[in-house]
Amino acid sequence: MELFEARREEGGPTHQSLAPGAMVLRAFAVQHEAALMVDLQKVIEQAPLRHMLTPGGFRMSVAMSNCGALGWVSDRRGYRYDALDPASARRWPAMPASFLALATEAATRAGFAGFRPDACLVNRYQPGARLTLHQDRNERDFAQPIVSVSLGLPAMFLFGGTQRSDKTARVPLFHGDVVVWGGPARLRFHGVLALEDGHHAATGGHRINLTFRCAG
Repeated sequence: MELFEARREEGGPTHQSLAPGAMVLRAFAVQHEAALMVDLQKVIEQAPLRHMLTPGGFRMSVAMSNCGALGWVSDRRGYRYDALDPASARRWPAMPASFLALATEAATRAGFAGFRPDACLVNRYQPGARLTLHQDRNERDFAQPIVSVSLGLPAMFLFGGTQRSDKTARVPLFHGDVVVWGGPARLRFHGVLALEDGHHAATGGHRINLTFRCAG
């Protein structure tokens, strides 16, 4: 894709408004990278990544895990949050301090002070993996924003409107970029186009996405 051939320019914009209540914080997570990668490995060791099933019985292309008091799960019973990892029947790993610090700082920077997430979805994209347009509606409090952190390979983020049929903007995301959406943008549809082949020093041939939410 042509957009991926360009590199973020030195001294370029540090943030990009997508809509009222939605913002991309460019390279915001880079300062946290070392601690994030160490803590990410610890989380995955305790709760390994897995390909969950949709309620229709289809295998998701994105491998997932969770940390925090609640974890997002999907199976034939539907989408929901659960305090226990269904693969082990144990509680999800505690949310690392580095994760929490990044999420709260990013939310504050985007205008959502006081954000205290209780769930972090860990998503691993391999080349070809994608995320179809959807709304995040399983959380109890829509007054709280979503904070989404990109690590590793670049991806094309789709950001639409409040109807699935609304036109979507294509937003290239690079290592360290953080997207925050809440307020009037909280229930906008969003997704990720199929990941392209590549290699990144931090994650190899993958993209990692950390999505922070107030679920309970």
